[in-house]
Amino acid sequence: MAWSDRTTTRAGGRHGSPWRAAGAAVVVLLAMAGAGLIGASVRTVPPPSPPQPISQAAPGTTGQSTPDGTGQPAADAAGGGPATPGPLTGAPGATPGAAAVPGTPDTTGAAPAPLPRSAPVTISIPRIGVQAPIMSLGTNPDGTVQVPPLDQAMNAGWYSPGASPGEAGNAVIVGHVDSAQLGPAVFFNLGALVAGDTIVVARQDGSSATFTVREVASYPKTAFPAAQVYGPSDVPALRVVTCGGVFDKTAGSYLNNIVVYAPMTS
Repeated sequence: MAWSDRTTTRAGGRHGSPWRAAGAAVVVLLAMAGAGLIGASVRTVPPPSPPQPISQAAPGTTGQSTPDGTGQPAADAAGGGPATPGPLTGAPGATPGAAAVPGTPDTTGAAPAPLPRSAPVTISIPRIGVQAPIMSLGTNPDGTVQVPPLDQAMNAGWYSPGASPGEAGNAVIVGHVDSAQLGPAVFFNLGALVAGDTIVVARQDGSSATFTVREVASYPKTAFPAAQVYGPSDVPALRVVTCGGVFDKTAGSYLNNIVVYAPMTS
């Protein structure tokens, strides 16, 4: 993805109970999770700039939406990449026309019935040409969330201690935005998604869960919205996370995270 070179983020458990019990300490570790999705530490030149969400959260963002579609000022577009999460799009001070504030209900109508637990196998995002296998990920010894190995940067990863896609709760899928070895990775174009786009996750039990994008937001990694990403949910929903924003050549990582919020629709 292009979060950072280490995995981070202890997430709440399935169905929300462990999350509530863990409290603030879990939120802090979860907020760190966005730091490990880049794999650019050995770069000698800045990577190409991935697309940025059309609407950016106001405070702490790397820039407003611009005609070139990068979400960065023209002078900063080259080498731009995600930074750590910050205020959600639609939060006070957000750009006009921003989507609803993340954390609002993922559905305002009747939600589809949750599916039984089943590991995801592949993720398909037609708008940006993604058709990728999904590996199961857990946590590192320090409690941070794992990310896919950089030599498998075209694969996505599912945070398996959380809900499975289609199960009640927020299922979290992460992926690299680029890799120094492979170049643009599985979620390089994630920031180009807009509300209404579809994401289909095929599951090990032979079923598929279809999610419809509600919002795409960019946050500084220092303000990752851990509760909205890893917290409990009464309805089946998906969070897809990668890096974005400006690429910091000194740190060898992007400054932001891109988060896609998508409830299950069928």
